[in-house]
Amino acid sequence: MPTTSNQTDSTSHSRNLIYQFFDLIKEERTFILLIGVLFFGAAVVYPYPGVAMWFGFLIAAYSAVSNDSIQTLGTFIASNADRRWYVLWLYIGGIFLVTVTVGWILNDGGVSFGRLRTTEADGSLSFPQPESFAFLQIAAPIFLLILTRLRMPVSTTFLLLSSFAISPSAVGSVINKSLTAYLIAFVLGLGVWYLITNITRKYFVGKPAFGWAIAQWITSGTLWSVWIMQDAANIAIYLPRSLNIAQFLGFALVVFLGLGLIFFLKGDKIQDIVNEKSEVTDIRSATIIDFVYALILIYKLTISTIPMSTTWVFIGLLGGREIGIRLRQRNNGESERKSVGGALRMVGKDLGLATIGLIVSVLLAMAVNEEFRQEVLKYLS
Repeated sequence: MPTTSNQTDSTSHSRNLIYQFFDLIKEERTFILLIGVLFFGAAVVYPYPGVAMWFGFLIAAYSAVSNDSIQTLGTFIASNADRRWYVLWLYIGGIFLVTVTVGWILNDGGVSFGRLRTTEADGSLSFPQPESFAFLQIAAPIFLLILTRLRMPVSTTFLLLSSFAISPSAVGSVINKSLTAYLIAFVLGLGVWYLITNITRKYFVGKPAFGWAIAQWITSGTLWSVWIMQDAANIAIYLPRSLNIAQFLGFALVVFLGLGLIFFLKGDKIQDIVNEKSEVTDIRSATIIDFVYALILIYKLTISTIPMSTTWVFIGLLGGREIGIRLRQRNNGESERKSVGGALRMVGKDLGLATIGLIVSVLLAMAVNEEFRQEVLKYLS
């Protein structure tokens, strides 16, 4: 009898999984159809460099910003949910246009603020624009769309730049800078919120004063501008390293309209990663998060032009913040340990998802670049 019961439970569980799978297919059928069309489009255009670079850019522009929106725009969207979406879009979109225009003028047509002009020891570009594209280079942002739909906060820097890297050392320098930034953000997040949690819980009650709204919009705008300086390279990787005026206008207009779609969708599914964190919908807490995050990015922006994963910085900051808050909670014994344990599980989940993105990025780079693949295999052996 127990065996029969176990077999019945197993059959029922398998049947439920099948039902859930088909429910998912039904719910996401439009998205799945879109992904199929994009993969077909990538297969058609990749042999034609002039068309392929714009196709890749169009997909990268939306996929990169939508995935990274949890970092720079997530708390802004969460804490301004009662405001019209187009007001938020025009503000953030306006800052984008001003930032990239200034960068384009000051950097001789470049919009990556020097990130795509870093060089190897022999003087060659670490991330050159290829004379011809591989299918997986064009398909990389489509994979990013899928991971974003699955609510994975993967690094767009790793996923999009790795397949254009000229050598493993180029990717290694990005990984090294990103990991050190993660550690800095984690320690800073833990320390700051361990010190201020009791203060914020005491004084951050009731409706925030109007001054907090002004402070948050200024802070979020500054963070967004600094993020563009760091991560515009992820979007512009498909385009020439120096854009003429027509190319620049196409670049700016596409991203501006993509931002409008993101705000219309209120961040889409990946916004849940921010919403599940403690107190982020309070405009005062969101302002402090954005302020600390902006300081870290400004510091990393000034020390070198090597690209960096801002995603790893953000999940490090939120992870340290969660643990700092939980350590300050005045619970007793077991309930406090559970609280901290929950924060550690959240940190592990976010870090695990980001690591998956890193592994996928390296595998893509190995599949695209024969020399890169040989050097990685040689290193591993």
